[in-house]
Amino acid sequence: MLTRQLQRSFSNSGRVTRAREETKLPLRTSMLTFAFEMKEQVVPYVASSLSKKKQVEQMFDRIAFRYDLMNHLLSFGIDVSWRKKIVKSLRLLQPKTILDVATGTADVALLLSNLQAEKIIGIDISDEMLEIGRKKIAEKNLSNKITLQNADSENLPFEGNNFEAVTVAFGVRNFEHLEKGIQEIYRVLKPGGTFVVLEFSKPKHFPFKQLYQFYFTTVCPLLGKWITRDKQAYQYLYRSVQVFPEGQKFLNILERMGFEQLQCKSLSFGISSLYTARKP
Repeated sequence: MLTRQLQRSFSNSGRVTRAREETKLPLRTSMLTFAFEMKEQVVPYVASSLSKKKQVEQMFDRIAFRYDLMNHLLSFGIDVSWRKKIVKSLRLLQPKTILDVATGTADVALLLSNLQAEKIIGIDISDEMLEIGRKKIAEKNLSNKITLQNADSENLPFEGNNFEAVTVAFGVRNFEHLEKGIQEIYRVLKPGGTFVVLEFSKPKHFPFKQLYQFYFTTVCPLLGKWITRDKQAYQYLYRSVQVFPEGQKFLNILERMGFEQLQCKSLSFGISSLYTARKP
């Protein structure tokens, strides 16, 4: 009832305009954010009293040493082609400045170096993941183009209107406050900039739906326990995908945050989705 009242109250607040100050967002945002975040959060370690953000940091620090291996193993290598689609979506724009949020071990940042970008910055909250990423960047002699730093997606340490593109691969699902993170991304994007999100989704049709559920609820946690010694991290993977507002629901959130030219492309029978949006 509260959510319905809030939506009615702000339904006529108007569209975002270019004249709006870069630090401001649609009036509807704060109240709708409150309504959305009343839902119970899914966390990696149910018995832990730490916040979701701290648990996610702890989780990635624990599995960093096998993270790349698990990604390729669990997806049968398809994850590489999914990440390449992020680069493809930005090829026409050819952004000069790119921010890669939740960069992890810098796989996407490294692929983005194939564009003509002058500067690529990757941020993450896991120092262990970042350290692996820095080694990979150094091995490819790209340290002059790509820099990594520890930073929180919900409190980005950058001025507004700073980047021509922002990317997130398999990271928005881990935001403690989804809309707050998207607000920050909107703030640091330049007008006309592009936001690209790659995220897991749920297959809808037989037999992929049934195979997906079995694989992610049974096989993934067992492999995770064997290879990374953290079964809960891969149980969290499935649970977090289940509650993520995928498809049109996520596009609706992006629209409420002020984005336009929204698109969602389903990949690999619905296992993942590629979202693109533009800041007006």
